[in-house]
Amino acid sequence: MEPITFALYFGNRGFFPAEAIADARREMEEAVRKAGFRSISAPADMTRYGAVETAKEGQKYAEFLKQHAGEFDGVIMCLPNFGDENGAMVALKDCGVPILIQAYDDEADRMDPAHRRDAFCGKFAMMDVFYQMKIPFTAYQPHTMNPLTPGFDRQIRDFAAVCRVVKGMKSFKVGAVGARTTAFKTVRFDELTLQKYGIDTETLDLTSVFAQIRSMQKEKERVAQRRAYYAEMADMSGVPGEKQDTIAAIGLVLDEIIEEYSLDALALRCWAEFQQEFGVSPCVPVCDLNERGIAAACEMDVNNAVAMRAIALASEQPASVLDWNNNYGGEADKCIVFHCGPVANSLLAGGKGTVGRHRILENSYGADNCIGVNAGKFDQFHFTFASAKTDEGVLGFYAGEGDFTDDPVSKEFFGTYGVAKVGGLQDVLTYIGENGYKHHVSITKGGCAAILKEALGKYLGYRIDLVTR
Repeated sequence: MEPITFALYFGNRGFFPAEAIADARREMEEAVRKAGFRSISAPADMTRYGAVETAKEGQKYAEFLKQHAGEFDGVIMCLPNFGDENGAMVALKDCGVPILIQAYDDEADRMDPAHRRDAFCGKFAMMDVFYQMKIPFTAYQPHTMNPLTPGFDRQIRDFAAVCRVVKGMKSFKVGAVGARTTAFKTVRFDELTLQKYGIDTETLDLTSVFAQIRSMQKEKERVAQRRAYYAEMADMSGVPGEKQDTIAAIGLVLDEIIEEYSLDALALRCWAEFQQEFGVSPCVPVCDLNERGIAAACEMDVNNAVAMRAIALASEQPASVLDWNNNYGGEADKCIVFHCGPVANSLLAGGKGTVGRHRILENSYGADNCIGVNAGKFDQFHFTFASAKTDEGVLGFYAGEGDFTDDPVSKEFFGTYGVAKVGGLQDVLTYIGENGYKHHVSITKGGCAAILKEALGKYLGYRIDLVTR
C-alpha cells in the first residue's frame, strides 16, 4: 500500500498573529516527514500565509483539495491560534477523508497580545461546528500539543492508521470460495449488508475451483516452483512429494482467483471436500496469503475475512483467524486460542510452522487424506482481536486487546495455538455469546483496538464496541 499522505490545513483568525502560520507550516511538514509520511499544503500565496481566515478562503482551500483528489488520505487541521470555524466548515465539509484537529500550546510566559494563541479554546470551536455539521473528526489527548513536541509523532502514526483503515475498508472485494461450511450456521453472513458498507462479495463454487486445481496439477514447472517456495516458508519435510505438489497447485489457483476477481480478502470452504477430493488440507496456501497481506479466513467465514482485513490495515501486520477454543485451567483471564494451521508464519514462535496431519479430521477422512496443517505455537506479543457480523442490515464489530504468554500447553494439543491473556476475559466471552458473534476471532500484532473503533465506527458507520483495552 502507498504511504499515507496528509493534506495540511492551517486555520487563522485575523486579530491573532498570523506570522505564527509560517512557523506552523514548517513545523507540521517536518513532523509529518519525521513520522514517515507525506504531506501536501496549499500554496503559501493562496491566502495570507496559506491559512484560512474566512469562508471565501475556505472555498479556495476546498478547490485545492478538489484539484488534488485522490492524492491524500486524511487532513490534519493545524491550529496555531484560535482559527476561523466558518472558513474551516466550508473548506472541509466535503473532503471525504478523516480529519485530525491539532491545536498549539500557549506558553505561560508569552501570553501578551502579540504572542497569545488561544488555540486551546479555538479547538473547541472547531469541534463544535463540525459536530453541528455532522463532519466526523478525530481529536487526541492532550487537548493541545505542538507538532515538534515529543509524543506528537505517535498521534500522527495513530491517525495514519485510522486513515489506512478507512481507505482500505471503504470499498473492497471479498471472495467466498465454496458454500458455507455445512456444519457451521455460525458463519452465515448477508451479502447485501456488506454491500451497503462498500464490500462487494464474489462467490465461487468449489466444483469450478477443483477443476482449475486439476488443470493446474498438469503445469509441472509452475507447481515445482510453488512447491519449492512453500518448502522455504514452512517445514514440509513430513509431507509426501505428491501431496506437496497438490498443495502447491491449490495455492496457485487461489492466486489466480484473487487476480481474476481483484479480491482483497477471501474465505475458503476448507473441509471436507479438499480432504475427500485431493487428500490434503489447504492450510499452507491460506497461511501464505495471510503472510502476504491478503486476509484469508478458513471455514468460509466471510465476516472474519472482513475483520482480518480491517485489523491488518490498522496494524500493518498479518492477521489470522482463530477459535476461542479452550479454558486454561482455572485462570479466568486466560484461554487457549487455536486453529488448524492457517496462521501467518510471522506470528509463530521461530517464524515457521511444521506441516503435518489434521489430527481431528483424520478420524473421519483418514490420516493419508488430511495432511497440510501448518502447526506451531504463537510467539509472545501484545495483540488486537476483533470479529464481525452482519445483523439485520448492520455490520457489527467488536475489538479488544490481549497478550500471548509463554504458558505451556499439553503436548497432545495439535494445530496452531497459544495461551491468550485478556483482561476481563469472562465478560468478553459473555459479550460475544450474548451479542450473536461466532466462535471465530481475528488477531494481529500490536494494540490497535481504539484505532478500529475510530475508523470503523466514526468514519464508516459500523456498529463497533470495544470490549477491552
